[in-house]
Amino acid sequence: MTVYLNGEFMPLEEARIPVLDRGFIFGDGVYEVIPVYSRHVFRLPEHLKRLQNSLDAVRIANPHSDAEWTRLIGQIIARNAPEDQGVYLQVTRGVAKRDHAFPKGVAPTVFVMSNPLVTPPSAQVTSGVTAITASDYRWLRCDIKSVALLANCLLRQLAVDAGAAETVLIRDGFVTECSASNVFLVKDGVLLAPPKNHLMLPGITYDVVLELAAAHGLPHEVREVTELELRAVDELMLTSSTKEVLAITSLDGRPVGSGRPGPVFAKLHRLYQEYKQTVMRQPALA
Repeated sequence: MTVYLNGEFMPLEEARIPVLDRGFIFGDGVYEVIPVYSRHVFRLPEHLKRLQNSLDAVRIANPHSDAEWTRLIGQIIARNAPEDQGVYLQVTRGVAKRDHAFPKGVAPTVFVMSNPLVTPPSAQVTSGVTAITASDYRWLRCDIKSVALLANCLLRQLAVDAGAAETVLIRDGFVTECSASNVFLVKDGVLLAPPKNHLMLPGITYDVVLELAAAHGLPHEVREVTELELRAVDELMLTSSTKEVLAITSLDGRPVGSGRPGPVFAKLHRLYQEYKQTVMRQPALA
């Protein structure tokens, strides 16, 4: 695997950062994960905009223009073998003595790598996955794609321990998102989406699903959804850059609706796959 670190391409095994990098000491940095299908980057402008929003929120100057990021991402894709990749970008505040206050005159650390992109296998798409619920005890700026993900890791591990695929999070009686994905609900044929705010990450796939729903006349509402509503939904699904659109068919050991992926999921999954094909008809970066 070839990676990029602070202006240089190198094998992953040779990449090193100083122990005083604030990303290592404080989790003081942000990141993005961008899917690549057949060397075609998925929604790059939207991902770069979200990266900029995260950088602005934590007051780190963006080290690259959009054009520079685009060239860099294209180079990473070209230097790695898989046709489908997940490009990971990370920007930390940089290296400085350990002090909570922001250091002055420090260059940010920039790291880019690419992993093979593994989307859900057909068996999961056909049968759906299981999930559990947990209290959302993360911090109050979940809209920032921060590298400080310990709470998300703990919540995700709850699902792993239970043999489930995801943890659906509930805060003060309302559904927010999942430990590593957004969540959609369906009741009486209406797609329900928790609203974007500081308590959830504004997902790129979340946006695509709502755009597809609007374009194809699928009834939908963006509003707060209660835990009581969650327990009575007809369908439940999660979305992310790697899981795409995936049905949840069991929640806390009980079937969701019929216990099988429902018709709204089937329609959205088909539309999403068709949308991916339009992306792959655009010029590739590598």
